[in-house]
Amino acid sequence: MEKRYNDSQVKAIGHFNGPCLTLAGPGSGKTAVITERTKNLITKYHVNPSNILVITFTKAAALEMKTRFLSLMGNGSYPVTFGTFHAVYFSILKHAYNYNANNIVREEQKYALMRELVQKHRLEYEDETEFVSSILGEISMVKNTGVSIEHYYSTNCAENIFRRIYGEYHEYLHQHKLIDFDDMLVYTYELFRERKDILSAWQRKFPYILIDEFQDINKIQFDIVKMLAAPENNLFVVGDDDQSIYRFRGARPELMLHFKDDYPEAEQILLDTNYRSQKEIVEASLRLIGCNKERFQKKIQANQEAGEPVEYAVFKSQREEIAKIIWDIQAHMDRGGRYEDFAILFRTNTQPQMLMEKLLEYNIPFRMKDNVPNLYEHWIAQDVISYIHIAMGERSRREFLRIMNRPNRYFSRDALDDVQVSFEGLRWFYEEKDWMCDRIDKLEEDLNTLKRMTPYGAINYIRYGIGYEKYLKEYAQYRKIKTEELFDVMEELALSAKGFKSFSDWFVHIEEYTQQLKEQAKKQASEKKGITISTLHSIKGLEFDAVFLMDVNEGSLPYHKAVTESSIEEERRLFYVGITRARKFLWILYAKNRHDKELEVSRFLTESGLVLKEEKDKKK
Repeated sequence: MEKRYNDSQVKAIGHFNGPCLTLAGPGSGKTAVITERTKNLITKYHVNPSNILVITFTKAAALEMKTRFLSLMGNGSYPVTFGTFHAVYFSILKHAYNYNANNIVREEQKYALMRELVQKHRLEYEDETEFVSSILGEISMVKNTGVSIEHYYSTNCAENIFRRIYGEYHEYLHQHKLIDFDDMLVYTYELFRERKDILSAWQRKFPYILIDEFQDINKIQFDIVKMLAAPENNLFVVGDDDQSIYRFRGARPELMLHFKDDYPEAEQILLDTNYRSQKEIVEASLRLIGCNKERFQKKIQANQEAGEPVEYAVFKSQREEIAKIIWDIQAHMDRGGRYEDFAILFRTNTQPQMLMEKLLEYNIPFRMKDNVPNLYEHWIAQDVISYIHIAMGERSRREFLRIMNRPNRYFSRDALDDVQVSFEGLRWFYEEKDWMCDRIDKLEEDLNTLKRMTPYGAINYIRYGIGYEKYLKEYAQYRKIKTEELFDVMEELALSAKGFKSFSDWFVHIEEYTQQLKEQAKKQASEKKGITISTLHSIKGLEFDAVFLMDVNEGSLPYHKAVTESSIEEERRLFYVGITRARKFLWILYAKNRHDKELEVSRFLTESGLVLKEEKDKKK
């Protein structure tokens, strides 16, 4: 074995028969280990390449793995199978049922079908796309966890309605001979259970199985793998339980933690050297993740020497936080750096709104790892804009329909039978109901108040003075979601309007920003250059010279939804993933005030052992 591999890597690469669990922390060379072991099986142990199966979680990872393997092997043909779980399992189904690509339901088909079902059952929602996605996500969760539909309780609608939708969805797919990606798993599992002859044939085909990112596996994926690997159990799994961050997708880190319960004879190897990050970053990350209880205890050492200290900076507001980032990036570019050296990381995809506006203003190129929504296209923003349009004199039926019962005024749609709406017409419709006429008077009075305000003042008046917040609370209760999620949108909207003196100026900004976002998306698709902006969930597997972690405060990290010990541990793993993306420079930033609320520093900063910069300055 070449000297470039350390002792633990050599041990993993040299593993031959039987199960093996390889714990591979950030920057420990796991891809090299998997590809070198695959080579070793062929060149040293003379395993037929067609009998080796390497499974990854993404197409990109499978392609990278295959490319690196073929590069190691040099010339020749080596038909090792590299693929995702879904690709491998669909291949099995193709042989059994003669499936082809036409049997896979397209995303647009799936969404169109679910829209029809949602409308059929007269479910109420504000954002159709978001609601449909939530229902489809729940269907996926049921399949991936193996839970009985009778024992699943929906967070989007009544249980009986969800079960009907679930059944109708599958009946449609069955009738049209279609399957979705989750069905690829379910049907393969059922096939192997019912047809032992088919299972046996695939067991002979793949006596050697390697799995990357094993911490992300879900129950049904592992159940199939266990059947496929038997009876020899030459199962080589590589992963890091400390980077398990996809429980919301069905991932079960406990499957990795209890691997030796399934395979008591399994060899366990720790890749104990981080080759990616400087010593200070590695040490801070280890102090943090050491606070988790449900994990493998690991001693990881940094290969890199000491470098720049991890910086933690406190700001009065997010505007100052963003100004710091832009200044640092510009200074880096002045020294001959590249925008591609930087990543700016957030907890959720709604947080970078102001950052993106400023980057566009300074003409700094960026690329987004996530589909970052346009705040101004959110249904809450559209409600607010409708209120302002009406206050400015707009009288279209469409605008009135949007806001007339937000909050509930008990207006009937029949009262708005004209293309243009007038308050006189509304009063005439309700002339025999004095209490309704009082509500009409109040609405007109509120709108007259609005038109004299700044955009920032108007948004707050709509929320508190008109009673829109009450409507949001009622909607959150109906949808079984946290009111904070809706309030956050309202607060982001108010923050975006600050500084604009007139509605017309604000609307011009909205239009320009929306257009810039569209142009940015086109540029991103063609050029693939610029600073990377990403949520922590989407950044796993990547690394950068310099990383900014923004808004590291309680409520953001850990997220306000995390209330149980297990959910706090997942949030801690998420922060760990963020920290360990950095090679040389790591800045952790926090604003004291957001949306006129005092914020607390995240407990994770204390756990990491990082000293507050302002405290350090006091000591000087």
